[in-house]
Amino acid sequence: MKPTSTSLLLAAAIALAWAGTAFAQQAPKPETLIKWRQSAFQVVAWNSGRIKANLDGEYSKDQVIKSADVIAAIAGSGLGSLFPPGTETGKGWHDTTVKADLFANPAKVAQRSADFAKEANELLRIASSGDAAAVKDQFGKLQKTCKSCHDDFRNAN
Repeated sequence: MKPTSTSLLLAAAIALAWAGTAFAQQAPKPETLIKWRQSAFQVVAWNSGRIKANLDGEYSKDQVIKSADVIAAIAGSGLGSLFPPGTETGKGWHDTTVKADLFANPAKVAQRSADFAKEANELLRIASSGDAAAVKDQFGKLQKTCKSCHDDFRNAN
């Protein structure tokens, strides 16, 4: 699926923000990285909520596509770079909930990340069809990737 203007704009904005910070600081502080990843996952959660609301209520193909587009853009943005060693503890917007296991299992983390990106891209592809039942099925698959990563690498709040 070709990226939409929304995903391209989001990716450009994220890249510019990160590039500007990188030039200003060279190596972002751990709390900055934690804030960035917390922010990225909050945006995913908000857009997931928008999709769920459409599936549970009046379905809007355009709203679902926009939300799926944002999730796919974030899933493919290289989130792993926001989890370097040294960020297993600390505070961003709030205390990090990442488990130390994440930093000891790079292959498993890479697989979870690849699964997330794959299912997010598939959701965007299916959302474009307008088939609410197919979107619901694929949204469930995407949510399973989120849950598997949380089960493995996130402490309960």
